[in-house]
Amino acid sequence: MSFKKYEAYKDSGVEWLGEIPSHWLCISLKNIEPYNSQMVQTGPFGAQLHASDYVDEGVPLILIKNVRNLAIDDSDIPKISAEDAKRLSIYRVEVGDIVFSRVGSIGRIAKVTEKERGWLISGQMLRLRLGSNSLNPAYSVYALSSKIVEDYVTYYSVGSTRDSINTEILMNLKIPLPSLEEQSQIAAFLDKETIKIDALIDKQEQLITLLREKRQAIISHAVTRGLNPNAKMKDSGIEWLGEVPEHWEVKKLKHIVTKPLMYGANEAAIDDDRDQPRFVRITDIRNNGTLREDTFRSLPWYLAKSYMLREGDVLLARSGATVGKSFIYSSDWGECCFAGYLIKASIDISKASPHWFYRYTESDYYWNWISSTLIQATIQNVSAEKYNNFFLCIPPKQEQERIIAYLDKETTKIDTLIEKCETAIELLKERRPALISAAVTGKIDVRSAV
Repeated sequence: MSFKKYEAYKDSGVEWLGEIPSHWLCISLKNIEPYNSQMVQTGPFGAQLHASDYVDEGVPLILIKNVRNLAIDDSDIPKISAEDAKRLSIYRVEVGDIVFSRVGSIGRIAKVTEKERGWLISGQMLRLRLGSNSLNPAYSVYALSSKIVEDYVTYYSVGSTRDSINTEILMNLKIPLPSLEEQSQIAAFLDKETIKIDALIDKQEQLITLLREKRQAIISHAVTRGLNPNAKMKDSGIEWLGEVPEHWEVKKLKHIVTKPLMYGANEAAIDDDRDQPRFVRITDIRNNGTLREDTFRSLPWYLAKSYMLREGDVLLARSGATVGKSFIYSSDWGECCFAGYLIKASIDISKASPHWFYRYTESDYYWNWISSTLIQATIQNVSAEKYNNFFLCIPPKQEQERIIAYLDKETTKIDTLIEKCETAIELLKERRPALISAAVTGKIDVRSAV
């Protein structure tokens, strides 16, 4: 959709805002309501409230993490007691208030609805209470979430260890101000268009979920049942595996490796030397099996030499949120060693293809095994000893290669579709703030589109 521009523009007098429609004003928040002493309120200081004061049931406390997409998300929100909420009542929010993050991720913003009435802001937030007849609340949220505010905040943020803004900085913020009627038109247009964009993003995310489910189903069937629907089957004797083709073998992982499973180097990821082996951690590896460049770390040769990776080595995450995740090392990564939260499995190619084992770790059967193993543990951890006893079924070598080739072809198709969906989501996410900024700064005239 293309939009026309306004007929005439003038200089706003603000560097990062540029020109605005000639009939608009450009005014600071404090001058919109010069006598409003409650316009901006900072949340409680650290000494007034601590994380140790949080309770299971009580009055919700709005943190930065709870503000996203111009709304307040209460899915993981801390609470404080009614007594503390009464003591800190100056920090309560009312319907129509705007909450604004003031540290770290500065500029996260949302309008308070009936649901959040009486909640409190944390010390990470500012509360903006506008009572003027010159400002439409919905337009205010869009204007304050636009790129001009981001540029302003970046320029004026203060703080030695991390960016932050105070009440004075926010009150001096200048925003473009059309008439109330036009503010309402802009807000109505943006309500409609952002709902459309959010719906498109949601559809793309649903499609990605379905594609990933299909991908895992294809892999799961191929590595546990094969490609021949008429193959004779036998009971594998393994709870999560069920029947497998009669001519396949069932073996533990420890019986198909060339050496015992090995933990990585417990060293700090400090160096950034491209002449040293890359120090691979689980956070460095993308879902498509490539390495992130922005997280590069290295180890000196004398520390890395015992932990070097060879073509086809499979890395298994052993703890934390990524437990069970697997990757297969490719020489395309360059010379690499691996970190302590990973386990290396070097597959004996005379018994199985490394790619066969890697595909196995993408199957439902593998992830069911991981889940059952974690249920028995007190922490999220799957040790080398447990991985050693993981059963997998192994067809003859030629059949392995046929199945691997089939899976490479099918998963590539699906991965390409997923990548297209992810690209579409990124473009939509870029369009959303760009459209908001263009509308609230008058770069486009949306009055006729309402």
